[in-house]
Amino acid sequence: MTTLLFREDAYATSCEAMVVAVNERGGILLDRTVFYATAGGQPGDKGTLTLNGQPIVIATTVYDEQKNVVHVPAEGQPVPAVGDTVTAELDWAHRQRIMRCHTMMHLLCAAVPFPVTGSSITEDGGRIDFDIPEGQIPDRTALGEKINAWITDNHPVSTRWITDEELDANPELVRTMFVKPPRGTGKVRLVLIGEDGRIDLQPCGGTHVKATGEIGPILVDKIQNKGKINRRIRLVLANP
Repeated sequence: MTTLLFREDAYATSCEAMVVAVNERGGILLDRTVFYATAGGQPGDKGTLTLNGQPIVIATTVYDEQKNVVHVPAEGQPVPAVGDTVTAELDWAHRQRIMRCHTMMHLLCAAVPFPVTGSSITEDGGRIDFDIPEGQIPDRTALGEKINAWITDNHPVSTRWITDEELDANPELVRTMFVKPPRGTGKVRLVLIGEDGRIDLQPCGGTHVKATGEIGPILVDKIQNKGKINRRIRLVLANP
């Protein structure tokens, strides 16, 4: 399996890697990568793989059916051979905006204490669908003020690992109703916002900023009714 360097350092922008496979569609598998593959509502990274001084443009990164990380070249790009050594380099501007938005979504989750039914992240914001009972939908202005206060206070964002057994013993850590944290390695990564996770603490494999102040000011764009149990709340970066 590919070593996922972003799990330990989301600010690593490049790495040397070896091509271990090229699939039938031209997707490139590496022994290690800084690229995040689409998962958990977070889009895959894009950037370049440089071989002998020539860049191969990567349009996105995904998981295949065997959960291998696949770097998908843009149309018309050359494909390296198995055994080639390449330099993998992120489109950092894209990744950084995604990191800001993903951490912003965790603050939204902390501010709205109801089960999550779905989520999605984009370069300029994101949305979460909550199971919110009638009469308890948050006030849009108050919600924005609460999240922006956490951002202004510049709380630390950190990670730590727990075992599958520890997660099973603390089911309240999982906020999502239909999507569960990935299993199979015997451990699960937690993302903590605030000292000891006092603002937010939940399993997450995505990439995040180091402190909430890096997000910048946000706006509550919409609060919508999306069905019997869904209330969709969308936030956007005020300074994307």
